[in-house]
Amino acid sequence: MDTAELDALWERSTALFRRRQDEICSGLERLEQERGGTARFTEDVWRYTRGSGGGRTRVISEGVLFEKGGVNFSAVEGTFPEDFAATLPGPGRHFRATGISLVIHPRNPHVPTVHANFRFIAKGDGNEWTAWFGGGADLTPYYPVEEDARHFHSVWKAVCDAHQEVADYRAFKRACDEYFFIKHRNEPRGIGGIFFDYLRNELAATFAFVEAASARFLESYEPIVRRRWLTPYGERERRWQLIRRGRYVEFNLVYDRGTLFGLRTGGRIESILMSLPPLVAWEYNFMPEPGSAEEKALQLLQPRDWV
Repeated sequence: MDTAELDALWERSTALFRRRQDEICSGLERLEQERGGTARFTEDVWRYTRGSGGGRTRVISEGVLFEKGGVNFSAVEGTFPEDFAATLPGPGRHFRATGISLVIHPRNPHVPTVHANFRFIAKGDGNEWTAWFGGGADLTPYYPVEEDARHFHSVWKAVCDAHQEVADYRAFKRACDEYFFIKHRNEPRGIGGIFFDYLRNELAATFAFVEAASARFLESYEPIVRRRWLTPYGERERRWQLIRRGRYVEFNLVYDRGTLFGLRTGGRIESILMSLPPLVAWEYNFMPEPGSAEEKALQLLQPRDWV
């Protein structure tokens, strides 16, 4: 890809991700308002100090529905460290990266945490660039419900099926199950979704897929939130939620590519770590009681064909 081609796709991708941030924040605020809350996203505009560009970090906190959530947009240019550049496709060390990344942590333990991100990255030197799309979405319920898992996966399967030339739901689901797995715990983080990276071929068709997929995020999550937001809970469920959030933190700090990418490229720390929940718990050698709802929850997290 030459620089002119990159410039055109970069502009389209940047505009897309900026627009999606606006749409998703508006949709989530609407849910918070319908639940009776007054919390709204606050915006923090920042500049990338190791190159050019910057982003908009939007965070909602202390809501009736959403205890904490963040929806990030960024578009930056810079130079990779030499050792990190060697791990990525293509020649050169100069990069451009734009995308949207979000993590939402609801207050009610029966409403799942959700994560999604869509990104466009280019790496090159001079007039020769290698570019790719990546992203996906996954659901982390504390008390999984099969109806919710089927809905979440059915939305992502439908959008993949509509773009079969570049998107393979089965492959993306399998990649998601493998990626969002906490190896040192030997357990899944949640019930998966789709995950893809380094999609370098047919970039025009891949852009169309990313455009369509990012438009479906609210559809994948909103009905689940509405079904669960009035489910009663007490101290037991809250304790379980905080323990499972600890697993979420472990994954993000040890394995998550987006977190590691941001840290290795000198990204803005507050924006990188906005994905972490506000409260977590680690209890030594905690094991759910046999036959409990918590034990059943762990069993339901095992990868399966949801649709």
